Amino acid sequence: MPVYHLSGALRGSKLHEVWIADGIICYTQPESLPASGIEEIRGYIYPGLLDAHTHPGVSRTAEPVSDADVLERLAACRSLGVTAIRDCGGQRNPNDVFTKDVSPQGYPKVLHCGQHIARYKRYIRYMPIDVEPSQLPEEAARQAQASDGWIKIVGDWIDRSLGTQADLRPLWPREVLIDAVAAAHDNGARVAVHSFARSTIDDLLDASVDSIEHGTGMTPDHLLEARMRGILIDPTVCQISRFPEFAADAGSKYPVYRDTMLSMDAHRVEHIAMMVDVGVDFLMGSDTAPAHELRERGLPVELVTAVRNGIPPATVMAAASFAGRSRLGFSNWEQGAPADFVVYDNDPERDISAVLKPTHVLIDGILV
Repeated sequence: MPVYHLSGALRGSKLHEVWIADGIICYTQPESLPASGIEEIRGYIYPGLLDAHTHPGVSRTAEPVSDADVLERLAACRSLGVTAIRDCGGQRNPNDVFTKDVSPQGYPKVLHCGQHIARYKRYIRYMPIDVEPSQLPEEAARQAQASDGWIKIVGDWIDRSLGTQADLRPLWPREVLIDAVAAAHDNGARVAVHSFARSTIDDLLDASVDSIEHGTGMTPDHLLEARMRGILIDPTVCQISRFPEFAADAGSKYPVYRDTMLSMDAHRVEHIAMMVDVGVDFLMGSDTAPAHELRERGLPVELVTAVRNGIPPATVMAAASFAGRSRLGFSNWEQGAPADFVVYDNDPERDISAVLKPTHVLIDGILV
């Protein structure tokens, strides 16, 4: 493998330069060099981006996603500078595509969250395991055992059984949710929960969930408590910017739900500012699945959108790289760690659009 010398602005590190040899990070120049010498890489250098909410193993039909589609999705992620993924719910574990014939080397590292857990007719068709409330703790334990240290629970969704009064409603009784999170923790997994609604948040905090996805219903007190408890917040700004679309789909059939979504959209920038002011522990996720979605609005577009909606560029880049990676247990600049990096010619913390054009992406020391 070639040896690389990285120098410039090494973000999230006190170092000014590192070397990559045999696919890992070295603090000093290797004693023996390949015949071709050292390849120099300069720029604004970050540990590879982390997409903390994407779905490379999800299918939106009754048929599972194919190996070829999973690999295409992972390849689309790495082309954007993403070298680590929290697969936030899917019917397939993307890591299952790797075999003796298909090596994981050169592909993003994936934490699989198991399959979404929801109730019948209370989430997107085909995607979740549907259970009754009494079955939630058992299913949480089962998904924990099948996952890579995270599970995904759907916390709230529109309840269409209420007819014209349909609105966002919690899926689970409070005590059941508490028992389910405890079951996941007992089986070594952390818990990410989808939540749009304010009425769900108190129960999520009482249950000690580990990550709240979207979090559009959180009040300043909710956000402060989440910060104090170390609960990670993934705002998925591109996804919540689609609330007017969801409202339009509801139309006159579900007017209460329509108005709820429009109201949250009207306060989106104000709400994101509250998250920033409180100083929550952010993750950044694109909430994408198919490869075409990744190319159109993958993580770099999410980061640009987050800045346009008021999250400071330095906060965004930290959450999408070294800080977010630490929060999910990925390596950064440690001696001997896998050499996963993304490099930019221009400084994303001065002009966030730089993330749209990485100059180098390395995974395990392989220039991809």
